[in-house]
Order: sequence, then structure tokens, then C-alpha cells
Amino acid sequence: MSQKILAINSGSSSLKFKLYELPDQTVLANGHVDRIGQRNSTFTFEIHGKQNVQAEAMKDHLAAIQAVVNGLLTSHVIEHKSEIVAVGHRISHGGRFYTHPVRIDAAVKAKIKELSVLSPLHNPVNLAGIEALEKILPEAQEVATFDTSFHATIPAKAYMYGLPYSYFEDHDIRRYGFHGPSHEYVTLKARELFGEQQTHRMITCHLGNGASLCAELDGKSVNSSMGFTPLAGLLMGTRSGDIDPEIIPFIEERFHLSSEDVRKVLNQDSGLLGLSGISNDVRDLSEAAHEGNSRAQLALDVYVHQIQQYIGAYTTDLDGLDTLVFTAGVGEHSAIVRQAVCAQLGYLGVKLDEAKNQANALSIEAPDSRVKVAVIPTDEESIIARDIIQVLGLN
Repeated sequence: MSQKILAINSGSSSLKFKLYELPDQTVLANGHVDRIGQRNSTFTFEIHGKQNVQAEAMKDHLAAIQAVVNGLLTSHVIEHKSEIVAVGHRISHGGRFYTHPVRIDAAVKAKIKELSVLSPLHNPVNLAGIEALEKILPEAQEVATFDTSFHATIPAKAYMYGLPYSYFEDHDIRRYGFHGPSHEYVTLKARELFGEQQTHRMITCHLGNGASLCAELDGKSVNSSMGFTPLAGLLMGTRSGDIDPEIIPFIEERFHLSSEDVRKVLNQDSGLLGLSGISNDVRDLSEAAHEGNSRAQLALDVYVHQIQQYIGAYTTDLDGLDTLVFTAGVGEHSAIVRQAVCAQLGYLGVKLDEAKNQANALSIEAPDSRVKVAVIPTDEESIIARDIIQVLGLN
């Protein structure tokens, strides 16, 4: 019986998975669950290039994970759960404790739970996934891949906040950065595709329901738009992104909110959803804006403007820009967002080929663009699989 490993990638409203067969790391099955917690959630399952899409209500991530395992069994990709010898999980926040992937044990689970206060949309569902798979696949070993690890190379001048130094020294308050597996994968892929010289100074844009930008110098992260928590940086699907800190005590006092109430407002009721009043999904907002909804258009305008601001700032960090990469759900599939972002980057030498952009081509820059502009589908699961193999010594 061949050994198989399962990579689980839980986002705030989605779950992706890939099942690999060892030793060749052949992908046997993959899929994703979208819009978890919403009535119109879907389960997409692909085997040998054949895709099956089911409209199936998924109330939470536990239901999504159970559906994945059931799908593997009923499709006979596996005949018995014991064929899966290891599972890797993408974990949002590792703090200062985890700069590399680790085998999951009771102490690791406790730390993930402790750090949930810093990543309330992700660490809890990540931990729930770990505990669910302990029950569903009790014989499988589990490995954690942390979003924050790739950003361990960010220098102090970029990760320190202007707070009393004791907050950093005693309580580890600093910028950590997130979406590490995605930024790492597209960085490695871009350098493989375009060469080290073309990717010397690169900005990668992970644009999904959660969104972040990363500046990379020679393949290493030197800045990230997310910070102490994944709430920082860009406006996102339901997250506020950066705001004036004084807004927090103001709304606490004005609306008689607790700190937990404010945390919910900033993480679940803000962002594209809060501004538009319609949806946290760029697809829905693009359609509404096309039909003349001014708040949907405003939400998209703010979103695009903030991406442009970070690109400008990170170009300064890098002393120039050689390659700009778009990835994740919005980055890979929304030609409208890419065009809008790049429309104000002419001063950097960015120029798109509109036909290539509409086709979601690999390279979408015009022939006379001074900056390479790429659309690279992310594959965080391959980073998770690599980490499983390395940590457990599998062949």
C-alpha cells in the first residue's frame, strides 16, 4: 500500500486540499470549498483532471474537512483512511515561536490556541482542523506550516512599531507578516520562470478574501503589509486593514463596545463588506458596480488605491521594481482589479497588454513595459507537502 500525505489549507472562508502519493509527490486529488458559512458554499473536487462541483452547505470548517475525507473515500482515491500517513496544516500565526515547520503535539496545539487572539479568523479554524483530523485520521502524523515563517527575514526597521520598546521586548509586539506559504511559492516559481536577475526586486500581491503584499529582495521577504496580526495592511473581504488607532477607543466609547465587540467589527464586519453593505466577494462587487451600485464601486476603489499605495512604498524599500506578481483568488482571476491597480503605476514603468490581462496569461505586461507583470497561481499546498516530508523524514 502506497503512502499518501494530505495538505490542508484553511482560509477564513475557504478550504483547499491536495492529496499526494509518495515518493514522487504525485497529486492524486485536489479541491476546494468556497464561501464556508454561507448558504451558497460549493465543494469542488478534482481527480485525474475531471472536476466535480457540488452546491453543498458547509456551516463551518469542520464540515468542510469531513466532506474532503468522505470525498476521498467515496471516489476510491483511497480505500482506507490508514493510507494517509501524514497531514500538513497551514497555520496563520506562529508568533516568535515558530520560524520553521514543526510536528504537531499538545504543546504546539496549546500555542496555536494561545495565539488565536492575534489571528481570530484563522488560528481557531486551523486548530479545529487539526483536532478534527486527529479524530478522522487517528493514525496520521500532523505537521504545522506557519504563515509567519517566510517573513522571519524582515529587518528590524520594517518590523518594529513606534511603541515603548518594552512592548516588543516583553510581549513580542512587532510586525510578523502572513500568507507566507503563498508568497514563498510564487517567489520561488517566479525566480524559476524568469531568472534571478529579473526577480531581484519583486513585489508579490496575494489578493483573496484575505489580502497582503510582500516585498522580496533576492527571494527573501523584507516587508509585509500584514503586521502583528492579519488584520493589518490592506482593506480585505471583512477586515478593516490599517486604520487610525484612535478610532478604536472612539467607537468603544461612542457605541459602548467591549474590546471583543471591536475585534468583531474590525475582523468580520468591515473591509469590502462593511464599505459596500453587499458582499465581501470582489466578484459580487464587480457585478454590482457594473450595474451602477455606488457603494460597491467605492469599496473597489478603496481596495485598489490601497494596493497601489503599498506597491509604491515597497518599491522604495527595494530601490526599484523588476517584477510584480498577482496571485490568489482575486489576483489570479480578476482582470478588472489588475488593470485598475496597474493603471496608476506608469511612473514605475508598468504597462499591461490588455488582451493578455483579460486572458489571465502568465506574463501580462506590454512589450515596452519596464517591469515584468505576472499572474502566477499560488500553490500553498505544495509548500505544506514539502514541509511534511522534511519534518517527518518521509521519502
